[in-house]
Amino acid sequence: MNVNTNMTGTDNRTVLTVMRILSAIVLVAVGGIHLFLVFDGVGGVLGVLFVLNAIAGVALAIGMLVLRGRLLVITGILSVLFVLATLVALLLALTVGLFGITETWSFTLVPESVIIESIGVVVLSIATLVALRTPRTA
Repeated sequence: MNVNTNMTGTDNRTVLTVMRILSAIVLVAVGGIHLFLVFDGVGGVLGVLFVLNAIAGVALAIGMLVLRGRLLVITGILSVLFVLATLVALLLALTVGLFGITETWSFTLVPESVIIESIGVVVLSIATLVALRTPRTA
C-alpha cells in the first residue's frame, strides 16, 4: 500500500487558511476572557494587565489573518509565546502565586482559561509550523 503524504501547495494553503482562522479565534477568546474579567470587577494593576492582554490578543489575531510570508511566521511565534506566557502566569498564580496574587480554581473562568489557553498553544504551534512549510508565491 503506497500512501502519498506530500501535500500540494494548494492543499497546504487551504490548511494554512483554516489554521489562521482558528488561531485568530483562540487569540480573541484569550483576550476576550481577560477583558470580561476586567468588566467583572478585576481592577488595579491586574486589571490594567488584563486590558493589555486583551489588546495584544486582538492585535495578534489581526496579524494572523492579514500578514503573509515571514511576517506571518513571526506573528505565529509571538502568538504561541503570548498564549504560553498567559497560561504559565495563570498556573503560577494557581500554585505558588504571582506578584503577590494567588488564584483559585473556583474564580471566574479559571478552568475555561486553562483549557482555551492549552488548546491555543497547540493550535498556534501547528499554524506556525504550517506557515513555515507553505511555499511562498511571488
